[in-house]
Amino acid sequence: MGLTSDPHFQKLEQWYKSKAGNLNMREMFDADKDRFSKFSITLETDDGNILLDYSKNLINEEVMRMLLGLAKSRGVEEARDRMFSGEKINFTEGRAVLHIALRNRSNTPVNVDGKDVMPEVNRVLDKMKAFCHKVRSGEWKGFSGKAITDVVNIGIGGSDLGPLMVTEALKPYSKGGPNVWFVSNIDGTHMAKTLAQLNAETTLFIIASKTFTTQETITNAESAREWFLQTANDQSAVAKHFVALSTNAPKVQAFGIDTNNMFEFWDVSRVSVCLCCPLGEECAGPSGHVRCLVHQFLPS
Repeated sequence: MGLTSDPHFQKLEQWYKSKAGNLNMREMFDADKDRFSKFSITLETDDGNILLDYSKNLINEEVMRMLLGLAKSRGVEEARDRMFSGEKINFTEGRAVLHIALRNRSNTPVNVDGKDVMPEVNRVLDKMKAFCHKVRSGEWKGFSGKAITDVVNIGIGGSDLGPLMVTEALKPYSKGGPNVWFVSNIDGTHMAKTLAQLNAETTLFIIASKTFTTQETITNAESAREWFLQTANDQSAVAKHFVALSTNAPKVQAFGIDTNNMFEFWDVSRVSVCLCCPLGEECAGPSGHVRCLVHQFLPS
């Protein structure tokens, strides 16, 4: 049954047509002093509270009941449970959808095809945590012995937009760290304008491509490497200034990147875990500890 044929949807639609015009935000708050508490929820975590406030939407208790009824009718709860159980609900690609594994702070087993994916997830996240600490603390040095001051994320699509949005959203919580730049456009102007503001001796590049064959990303990565080598003049120095988010170790190594600095991600998430989040100042939380949407890498 399609959504518009669902009786719950039709009931909600009819209510909207006949009554929605009478809803007034100011009047609803004046009439119900408990409106905020009724239409908001706070998730308490060890790292602070997360508030979801939907009291400023044009809804009332009747509308909420209808919306919840529609969600149940459409199988939202069942789909949620299937996702958490590792069932392959991504039917277009035949994959499980387990972004939740990246946020699983309790380490509850998350099974896909009978295998718990959490040990591998934790291994990579711990590896990222250690690497990010080295860069932020200044322990990681470039080829000339200088600490990293700038990080350039080279990616496209989900390997660019997600990290970029997190970066912008968390800038107010910055506690210091490298400056972060994003390059995604295959037009050489984007890369050229970025590189013109950087020092090759203190710049680290993150190449985000699962296959390490994404045309736009690899083209930009090669441009960055060429620019870098004009200063370093030593192919072996690439390993100190380039890291990868990928699963293609042979191509990563052929590029000049040390595979010890290759950070894997998984088919079950279909999203790269962004290194620029923990590396950059704009994603820093208390005491320089870092938060990213997919994971809090360094607990406060």
